[in-house]
Amino acid sequence: MDDLFFYSSKFIWNVISPDSLFVFLLLCTAVLHYLEYHILARRFLIFIFATVVFLSLFPIGSWMLYPLETRFEHNPELPVQIDGIIVLGGSIDAEKSQAWRQLEMNYAAERLTSFTTLARRYPEAKLVFTGGNASVNRNKPTEATILNLHLHQLDLDIKRIQFESRAKNTAENAFYTKQLVKPSVNSKWLLVTTAFHMPRSIGVFCQNSWSLIPYPVDHQVNPGNLLEINFNLLGHAGHLKQAMHEWIGLIAYYLTGKIPNLLPDNC
Repeated sequence: MDDLFFYSSKFIWNVISPDSLFVFLLLCTAVLHYLEYHILARRFLIFIFATVVFLSLFPIGSWMLYPLETRFEHNPELPVQIDGIIVLGGSIDAEKSQAWRQLEMNYAAERLTSFTTLARRYPEAKLVFTGGNASVNRNKPTEATILNLHLHQLDLDIKRIQFESRAKNTAENAFYTKQLVKPSVNSKWLLVTTAFHMPRSIGVFCQNSWSLIPYPVDHQVNPGNLLEINFNLLGHAGHLKQAMHEWIGLIAYYLTGKIPNLLPDNC
């Protein structure tokens, strides 16, 4: 749909992600030391050390994720009748699933488990899984293809599910899913995705003139731990990377007109 945006976003994120910036700072420090700019090299090293200690002690990523995860009501009260349920891809490790010939899921597995629970709650609802190949390597398998092959593990009737396998990102999830199901104006559809990803997801569907009921799952933040100080470098760094990726995604989507505002709400 928009290959330039897709490939550009992948490249830019690889450059500015926290782990890339950390390696770049270490490289700069080594180069400055090699060139005998010892005072500047020491300042870089002190900055890196202070940043690592601060990140180890404080849940910066959780602070950034929390406003995204609380943008929409969790466990919302749902209507008696639902016309359809959409779950976004991002929970399946397609390469690993293909290699081991079984369904392999990642941290976002709750997207699929909640999807199956809702599917049983609404046996008449249409079901849609939208997930293509989000890698720059276009020869990798799509999430939709993998799920289709291993759906028996989730105990769902494959005849109920429509698979959308072309989408490479969230914007294309909305665009291609609407083309696939052609929803009526007054139909009621649920959207299932990770809580911090819900604002951007709802935004792109709104931009495609489709109002959905958000059903956020897979929360990453424990609200009771937001003010706790503990030494957890890897955990805090992981949340920081998730948060930066999502906030940068929101900015990019807003600037390119893919969402109506920076922090979307219901249509």
